[in-house]
Amino acid sequence: MADKSKFTEYIDKALEKSKETALSHLFFTYQGIAYPITMCTSETFQALDTFEARHDDIVLASYPKCGSNWILHIVSLIYAVSKKKYKYPEFPVLECGDSEKYQRMKGFPSPRILATHLHYDKLPGSIFKNKAKILVIFRNPTDTAVSFFHFHNDVPDIPSYGSWDELFRQFMKGQVSWGSYFDFAINWNKHLDGDNVKFILYEDLKENLAAGIKQIPEFLGFFLTGEQIQTNSVQSTFQAMRAKSQDTHGAVGPFLFRKGEVGDWKNLFSEIQNQEMDEKFKECLAGTSLGAKLKYESYCQG
Repeated sequence: MADKSKFTEYIDKALEKSKETALSHLFFTYQGIAYPITMCTSETFQALDTFEARHDDIVLASYPKCGSNWILHIVSLIYAVSKKKYKYPEFPVLECGDSEKYQRMKGFPSPRILATHLHYDKLPGSIFKNKAKILVIFRNPTDTAVSFFHFHNDVPDIPSYGSWDELFRQFMKGQVSWGSYFDFAINWNKHLDGDNVKFILYEDLKENLAAGIKQIPEFLGFFLTGEQIQTNSVQSTFQAMRAKSQDTHGAVGPFLFRKGEVGDWKNLFSEIQNQEMDEKFKECLAGTSLGAKLKYESYCQG
């Protein structure tokens, strides 16, 4: 998938920085949203405003812990079987890295695959002006919160939360990396039906990976044979990715691909917390297009 040296080098540096960082000092706020100081800087955000997107860029947008590494892997493989092996000359998350990265990216060959956790209104305007293709992947909020907790508390060098209850409180207030899940969702809700936007539900991929994968090249404008889709599906199962995670993502790999289950939230949520999540969902997304697409009743209740 990635140029291992560039990809893991960046992750290793972020982990090194994490070692000396207490949870209370992990975040800085930029334009009202919390970001981890181990991965983002104000200077990079300022430079991002001048980023020049191309018409054939592919933007993979998601809230953290919603399947960004999974969709990155799938799209990279689609290009590998249809055109050529895809390598990332930079760490692929658009807003992570030094402020000079956008200058370097001008020299990268097309298509450039760009991952991002940014809210819709925080993305560089050139992405919309130049009509880049955007894949937006969403996951139910309950499993997302649990995945956040395990990531922080399982990875040895990352600041931990004192308890699940503490993480839950912070998650509901939006005081976690990249801010509020619900603000992110509200922000994207209005734009999911755009011509250059494709919505993907994490749970649908889990249920039928081949069907999910088939939609992606169609949206990107090229054809894969049934055999190529099947090959991609076999190589993109959670188990297959976990088995190779040390090679693709370095030491953090096994933690990025921990379980990937739907419904893992039931192991941690109390009844009161589940009720609180129900109320928050209703308040923010009831009656919206995205609210219906997330199938909340199926995945987050009971």
